[in-house]
Amino acid sequence: MQEIKKILAQKAKEVETDLEGLMELNDEIAPQLTEAMKYTLLSGGKRIRPVLTLLTAELLAGNYQAALKAGSALEMIHSYSLIHDDLPAMDDDQLRRGLKTNHLVFGEGTAILAGDALLTYAFEVLSELDIKAESKIKIIANTSKFSGYQGMVGGQVLDLEAENKELTLQEMKTVHRAKTGGLIKAAVLNGVYCSDFNSEEKKSLLSYAENIGVLFQIVDDLLDLTGETEMMGKVVGRDQELNKSTYPKLMGVEAAKKAAEEHAQRAKNELDIFDEKAKNLKDLVDYILKRQQ
Repeated sequence: MQEIKKILAQKAKEVETDLEGLMELNDEIAPQLTEAMKYTLLSGGKRIRPVLTLLTAELLAGNYQAALKAGSALEMIHSYSLIHDDLPAMDDDQLRRGLKTNHLVFGEGTAILAGDALLTYAFEVLSELDIKAESKIKIIANTSKFSGYQGMVGGQVLDLEAENKELTLQEMKTVHRAKTGGLIKAAVLNGVYCSDFNSEEKKSLLSYAENIGVLFQIVDDLLDLTGETEMMGKVVGRDQELNKSTYPKLMGVEAAKKAAEEHAQRAKNELDIFDEKAKNLKDLVDYILKRQQ
């Protein structure tokens, strides 16, 4: 576990440096907007999504620099989603990564626009990838699909509609397969598209991504129930306050833990075709399973 933590820290630092460079804007017309964008984008975090892109590209001996830029762009989209998710009209949260949420610092209007700006800037970054045109188009289309109405945004709408309702387990899986799983699938597939690959490799990596998407959400639900605000960097217990359907609520804590372990094992099994080359991606599964924040 210590080895993968070191690798994650190193990759996260590379992403952080790249994001800082991308946010050195010389043609800004609204400095307050830039500050609001930086406030959330550069506030830390585990950078799991861009790290997934990098590790996937490494596994397939792909274009690492293109994967780094594609990962950074996806992190911009993730950050925009956090800004909007924290708004009073959504989850109405006051703490994110140990800091006041964006709208509490910059106001709701600027926070909304900062999210909009991060989303659109992400696609500008993707349009400038130094990679063959066919691959670039696949990455742009893939990112759009899994971050938009077919993925994260669609899942967020379902999540809002589910408040104060009793969902079935299948209905809840549909919500999170899109809301949480969308960007994770995009991250892995972008790493694939930065590389040369065959259909079997793509299929295995997509199944891997689908399983860790579910795993990530189960662990997130458990941490919201059992974690501590100081360690998590956000207020815990919000799922209960908003009366959301969660894995522990529908299955019970122990069954949810077992389900997490099952999805973790399935994710690792999907990588068996790569033998030892997939060690880092397999170790990342264990890291997600055992994370405490």
